[in-house]
Amino acid sequence: MMEKGLVELHEALKKGEVTSEELIKESLEKSKEVQEKYNAFVTILEDAKAKEVTDDILSGIPYGIKDNYSTKGILSTGSSNTLKDYVPFFTATSIENLSRHGAVPVNKTVLDEFGMGGTGTTGHTGIVKNPWNPTRMCAGSSAGSACAVAAGVYPYATGSDTGDSIRKPAAYCGIVGYKPTYGMISRYGLFPFASSLDHCGVLTRSVEDASIVVDAMKGIDKNDMTSWDSSHIHLHDSLTKDVRGMKVCTIKEIADISMYPHASDELKEHLENFHKTLKHFEELGVEVEEVSVDSTLLNAEPSVYVVISCAEATSNMSNLTGIVFGPRADADNYIDMMKKYRTEGFSPLIKRRFVIGSYVLQAENKNRYFYNAQRVRRLLVDRWKEIFQTYDAVVLPVGSGPAKKFDQDNDILDENTAVLEEHLQIGNFGGFPSITIPDGFIHDLPVGINITGNCYEDSKVLNLAYALESTMPYKNQIAKEVR
Repeated sequence: MMEKGLVELHEALKKGEVTSEELIKESLEKSKEVQEKYNAFVTILEDAKAKEVTDDILSGIPYGIKDNYSTKGILSTGSSNTLKDYVPFFTATSIENLSRHGAVPVNKTVLDEFGMGGTGTTGHTGIVKNPWNPTRMCAGSSAGSACAVAAGVYPYATGSDTGDSIRKPAAYCGIVGYKPTYGMISRYGLFPFASSLDHCGVLTRSVEDASIVVDAMKGIDKNDMTSWDSSHIHLHDSLTKDVRGMKVCTIKEIADISMYPHASDELKEHLENFHKTLKHFEELGVEVEEVSVDSTLLNAEPSVYVVISCAEATSNMSNLTGIVFGPRADADNYIDMMKKYRTEGFSPLIKRRFVIGSYVLQAENKNRYFYNAQRVRRLLVDRWKEIFQTYDAVVLPVGSGPAKKFDQDNDILDENTAVLEEHLQIGNFGGFPSITIPDGFIHDLPVGINITGNCYEDSKVLNLAYALESTMPYKNQIAKEVR
């Protein structure tokens, strides 16, 4: 049953064709299979209990929680050795909201340590493998959630997105990844990485399911001052496929093959496929145009992300000392205790990011690096907002092709494709609603297309994605392992 979408599952539950207990049992059994093959989970909740099936679509249906969401009484590690035994005393607001709708969590999913990575390889429990091909990455940081949803463990899982951590794993795993406008979903209880960039969101196998889940997760929260009242927005009800007369654009410097003189065959095929998909929009009555953005500005974007995200991470995670919580290190004094805890507890990637963050925040460096990065961030956001005055959305390919092999060093940017790989981060700079949906296959591996719109126009972005999805055969697809 887990290959079905939420509406189908809900109808089957209401008709008595299946029970919540049976769905949970199936999901738990599938969790164990996926864990053995792909290592997607930190914790499997063997004692997950069925809930009453009501008129709420999510009631009685299992789902997964990324392990950087706080869950009361349930291990919540952030996939880090520094919190390997941490059991919180409260639950994240968005998870509480899902519980009120009758949703049933059955596992906590692996992520790159504290969400700081794009490979799914730095979690303390080991690497997450792609269910389409185990020699390939899922991307990150929401690797476990993307893997589990793609493998058919359940219809959806929560994710978090600071740069592309929902949307790129979705592309690599052939599913849908949606981060709504900043503040639509409360971040209270989400382990903070970079607070001005962090978004809660969801991974599903259809646009409709994404709208249903975010409708349930969202809402203003007194514990998160950046949240806002979205009670007037009804994402699921807004899905009509009526997009005739809308205008979207793509960006020449990112999506035109002429910008990549050393393009690989995979990249050529990916961009060719992307431009074919744009024709589906035209068939739906959507006007598609190409716009140009200053290359100098675009090329600065990856560095801006590194500076700002590392600076905010360094500040946010200064509380990880091994004294307040986490496994306390054995040392003669508190300074050595903290040093040992952080040295032995964090992965090399995390430590590298903390060093960068500390460096750019030093008084003698702050203006040159941190403040300049903030200035360029503003220029990028202003340029996108200028685009949104004319166009309903920006549509771009996700990455430079399908999932990367594990032996490729993904943490070092190829300057030829750096902007193509990293442009989704602009959605975080501006807090824009952004969704990735499947866009076909290259060498039997899925690739994705992304739609990003202006703040608070989530319904418009989802409706464009919903209409485009209807023209392609990838809705509710389950990963078929091909080596």
